[in-house]
Amino acid sequence: MRIYADNAATTKMSKAAIKAMIPYMDEIYGNPSSLHGEGQKANEALTNARERIAKLLGCEPREITFTSGGSEANNQAVISAARLGERKGKKHIISTAFEHHAVLHTLEKLAKQGFEVTLLDVHENGLVSAEQVREVIREETCLVTVMYANNEIGTVQPIAEIGAICREKGVLFHTDAVQAVGHLHINVKEQNIDMLSLSAHKFHGPKGVGVLYAKKGIALTTLIEGGAQERGKRAGTENIPAIMGMAAALEEACAKIEENTVKLTALRDKLIVGLSDIPHSALNGDYEHRLPANVSFCFEGIEGESLLLLLDDKGICASSGSACTSGSLDPSHVLLAIGRVHDVAHGSLRLSLSEENTEEEIEYIIKSVKEVVEYLRGISPIWRDLISGKKDFIIK
Repeated sequence: MRIYADNAATTKMSKAAIKAMIPYMDEIYGNPSSLHGEGQKANEALTNARERIAKLLGCEPREITFTSGGSEANNQAVISAARLGERKGKKHIISTAFEHHAVLHTLEKLAKQGFEVTLLDVHENGLVSAEQVREVIREETCLVTVMYANNEIGTVQPIAEIGAICREKGVLFHTDAVQAVGHLHINVKEQNIDMLSLSAHKFHGPKGVGVLYAKKGIALTTLIEGGAQERGKRAGTENIPAIMGMAAALEEACAKIEENTVKLTALRDKLIVGLSDIPHSALNGDYEHRLPANVSFCFEGIEGESLLLLLDDKGICASSGSACTSGSLDPSHVLLAIGRVHDVAHGSLRLSLSEENTEEEIEYIIKSVKEVVEYLRGISPIWRDLISGKKDFIIK
């Protein structure tokens, strides 16, 4: 038996997405920039997908730019806002300490170019507040970028409230919504969002395609020079099959949000209760304000990589955090941001579910995690020091 519980890393493509892609790899294969009939058919499909996605986000089609995924969209959004601010003499950016590295690394580059970056502290529950933003926003601020839902611990931020403050102060507001789109109701106009990034493979669409929504009037900085595709703001022939698959996957995901939320919340809570029985364990992030499918735990006295490998032997696909940093030996910057110490952060586990998971699978995951944690603690000298009293427990 194999159980896939790493949907925050990527999801299985839906049958609807696959079905939507096939005609554009076989029959309608023209370049949408070509003037002949085959090209115009592809261009019609591109226009159709843009309109469908815009409707689901609550924006206009011309506010949608197709990208290679969330990382590119994040880069373009942050850099565009920075350049716009720079022209007005505004070089201050506000973000949070637990953003995805696609945002944090871009901010680091901008800081070397003379921008001042304020990273808001994240509370122990994995949340930032709108009031934190209000306290640090100032005349020189050109951008506030706060992720909608954290990719590791699943906490959902007060996006509409933060957006309202930015709107009041005349500051652009961007949100990395890669983990949220298709799983939570989002309307960019109602939630005061000026720019939003998403990636198709997080909601059962294909990999390598995403969207940057940018409100009308925001002049995007071109990252990829070349042709005039995407209104001249993103050169390169559009990936029509992937774009059509993304549109179909997003429509299906949005249509099933209520149904999936009910099912996944029940499975998530069952998993949280079961794993909470393990002594000296702790849920990462707020219990209430979190994605329906995300469960993140730390277990004291063990090492996360061994936990993942042994779970894989039992047929369970999980992760310790972001797949983008899986090669790093350093503890998660997200867990450090919420106050987990290094030793505890190393013993982390992220389980991210989908609507295909079952109660029986959840019960098996709970049983397996308990067995593996007990085994690893049994061979750990650190655990022996903890239970003997030579060291004090951090997670009580």
